[in-house]
Amino acid sequence: MELEVRHLRALCAIADAGSLHKAARQLGMSQPSLTTQLRRIENSLGAELFSRERTGCRPTLLGHSVLSRARPLVAEMAVLVSEARAAADRSAGPRLRIGSTASRALAGWLRRLRERLPGTDISLQMDVSANALLRQVAGGGLDVAFVHEVEGCPLRVPAGLDRRVLVEREPQFISLARDHPAAGSQIVELADLAADRWMIDPTVDGEWDGLRRVLGAAGLNPPVLHGDYLTASSLIAVGEAIAPCQPTSVPREDMVVRPLRDDPLGVRLLLFSRPGAYEGAGIAGVGTSAGAGAGADAGAGADGDGPGGAEVYADLEAAYREAALQAVVYRQWLMRNKSPLLHAPAA
Repeated sequence: MELEVRHLRALCAIADAGSLHKAARQLGMSQPSLTTQLRRIENSLGAELFSRERTGCRPTLLGHSVLSRARPLVAEMAVLVSEARAAADRSAGPRLRIGSTASRALAGWLRRLRERLPGTDISLQMDVSANALLRQVAGGGLDVAFVHEVEGCPLRVPAGLDRRVLVEREPQFISLARDHPAAGSQIVELADLAADRWMIDPTVDGEWDGLRRVLGAAGLNPPVLHGDYLTASSLIAVGEAIAPCQPTSVPREDMVVRPLRDDPLGVRLLLFSRPGAYEGAGIAGVGTSAGAGAGADAGAGADGDGPGGAEVYADLEAAYREAALQAVVYRQWLMRNKSPLLHAPAA
């Protein structure tokens, strides 16, 4: 078996993710397929590249040696692909490729962008992994990514990306069955949920580690179910589980959304792009927005993303504020905390 770039990319993904399951999700393939591919690679080399442990996969000494040579090759190939795609984009007309983790602000953001940029081909790619989206931005597969970073679990940000901070700390609320004993409280005590089964999606970068850290700090060790949040909602509704949720989540007839006392769970909302990505998308000359720069993170090179980037950020900022104010429980939280989100930036 001859090693190809895709094999080297798979090895790097396994090392970065720390598990075959997460790496498979990031690569867009099934875990059994990735496991088989890894076994074939190791068989061709005659030795193990990763040690399989209960907590995940760790590179062996040989694995570290192979990775040290594989990473530069994968990076060079990513640059080649990025430059080829950029050249193709310039000839295909204006295009904006957006990546995002789940957010209720997306609909309003896309609506605003389509109104602002008529004639621009705007596409959206969703992924539970913020790190996977950032790698695509760095590799030229996406122009911009709107992601969340779980508190205490920093993202692996590729070098050279521009960054804007939309919300420095967004509290995470809790989803409960409407007849849950704590559902009648405006603010839920974490200790009152100690006996509940918590449900978490381990494929969301940092989600499980962040929750485990918060529960541990509170001296709690409740039973935890691993699964996707679509399945979680059906279990929550019948009282089989509870789960963290975004504060913009909309309650249902059989499910409520409540803040936690002292907001122990939090995420940071970030917008990333490649330098020059907006120019490549043909939208650099749209104009500037005085309010948009308020969330710029100058230390990450955010001021270098051009006027088109300011407009894209301003539309996201407006869409997020719209979604936040439509969520009654979150709006009440914003009022109690005197959040600046209650007020639109001056034009």
